[in-house]
This record gives sequence, structure tokens and C-alpha cells, in this order.
Amino acid sequence: MSKKPQENETIGFIGLGMMGHGIAKNIVEKGYPLTVIAHRNRTPVDDLIARGASEAPSLAELAARSSVVFLCVTGSPEVEAAVRRPGGLAAHLQPGSIVVDCSSSDPSSTVQLAAELKAKGIDFADAPLSRTPKEAWEGTLDTMVGAQDAVFARLRPILDTWAGKIVHIGGVGDGHRMKLLNNFISLGYGALYAEALALADRVGISADRVDSVIRGGRMDCGFYQTFMKFTLEGDRDAHKFSLANAFKDLRYLESMANGAGLVNPVGNAVKNAYAVAVAAGGAADYVPMLPAYVDGLNGGDTKN
Repeated sequence: MSKKPQENETIGFIGLGMMGHGIAKNIVEKGYPLTVIAHRNRTPVDDLIARGASEAPSLAELAARSSVVFLCVTGSPEVEAAVRRPGGLAAHLQPGSIVVDCSSSDPSSTVQLAAELKAKGIDFADAPLSRTPKEAWEGTLDTMVGAQDAVFARLRPILDTWAGKIVHIGGVGDGHRMKLLNNFISLGYGALYAEALALADRVGISADRVDSVIRGGRMDCGFYQTFMKFTLEGDRDAHKFSLANAFKDLRYLESMANGAGLVNPVGNAVKNAYAVAVAAGGAADYVPMLPAYVDGLNGGDTKN
């Protein structure tokens, strides 16, 4: 275990899912006092307690114990509820605290929450994530941070416990704006791969033959490799990002484009590729499973 950090920060963590569990594990193992709260699944809570974390029975108690609270939840509705609800963070954090949203959230919501908390003397930062649960566990995630300079400087040692690449994008909301751009690019790849693989199958070219051309060439990348790990090997855990979350992020992107007055036909096309899959019952499936839903649009079997 790393030496205990000198910073006098106490950390609260909300959202111990596939990404949050690994992040929280690195925070507590690298010496920060950590308080967590259970939601539906006790397994990550019990694991973190065994590593030295403590459990709070309520958001109010977690806030009372914490100078910095991380949220790693589904999106803006869940973040807003944790902050605004009676007994939530806004009501119980002390002035001088920081709320850090690691979720993929709507930037307009982020900016509004930051203003509400600032009025109470509480700072807000957005630090959404890139990469997978594997890197979360290893402490090598990417994060793109929106925060005032002083807030970012204070957070940096904590972010260092779980991120290998940390980019300070700009002010509050800019991290979430950049995350939506990042996911537009990556999920755009996913939509292209899905349609290309479905078409290849229809014209008699197997996925492994497609891969033999793409892999190692100019069109190869890390996203492609984890996507294809499911296609070629059937590894359902290779790229654990749900179609429902993909669709949600692309709706946030559409809202951001609308707010900026930008016509974004490619973004809408990508969004609709995931909308079709979710409407067909694929919400809980992962992004690499999208080709089956493209095939289903054309009379094929959507079962994975």
C-alpha cells in the first residue's frame, strides 16, 4: 500500500458500479480516508470496507464525514438527486467542500448544480472518465476535468490515485462537454463497426477476415480492439459500456449541439443507431453487441 498522503482530505464516494468500485479501491488503498454508501449491491461496499473504508448509513452522514465527495452514477438525474434531495449533499456538506462528478452528465445540469453549490460555499468539478473497468481497477483511467484552477490543484493528488492521464480542460462543465465529444467519436466508431460487420456478413466476408485487414493498420485503435474482442472471442466483458448509456450520452450530445446552434446530422445518425438497439430490448447489452441489432433491422436475429 502506498504511503498515507499528507493532504488533510476525507473522501466520500457515491456510485460503486463497474467504474466506481475500482476508483474507490485506489483512493482507499493509496491512503485517503474513504466513506462509501450502499445502493443495491453490497459486494463492492464489503470489499472496500475490508480494504479500510467506512460505510455511511445515509447521504447526510457521508457528507458530514467528507471534504471531497465523488459521484460515479448513471447521469444527471442521479447526480441532481444526490445533491438536491432532502438529506442530500447540498444540505449537509460544509463550506469549502468539493463535489466531483465523474459521471457522463449533461453539461447544462452541471453548470446549474455548480452555481447552486457555490452559493453555499461548496465547489463543484466535473471529472468524467475514459477507458474501461479494467483501467479503473488498475488506477490508470483517463479523466478530463472541468474546474477552477485552485479546485483542480486541490483535487490533483486525489485524481492521481486512480487516473493515469489527467487533462484539465477548462472551467466547470468543460469536462462534461469534452466527455460528450469523446463519446461521440468512440460511439460513432461503434456504429460504423456494427454496420460494417453486419454488411460484411451479408456479402459473405467473415468477421475474422475483416479483422485481418483492419488490425495493425491505420484504422486500428484500442476501441476497435475491445469492440472486436466480443465479436471474435465472445468475451462479453471486453467492453462493458451499455447500449442504454451510449444512447443517453448521445442524447446529451444532441442537447449540447442544439444549445450551441449546431446542426449535427452525423451525431443524430449515430444516436439513432443506438436508439434502435435500445428500442429492440438491448438496453442492458454492451456496445460491441450492436451488430446484431443492425442485422435485426434487416430481418436477422438480434439475440447475442
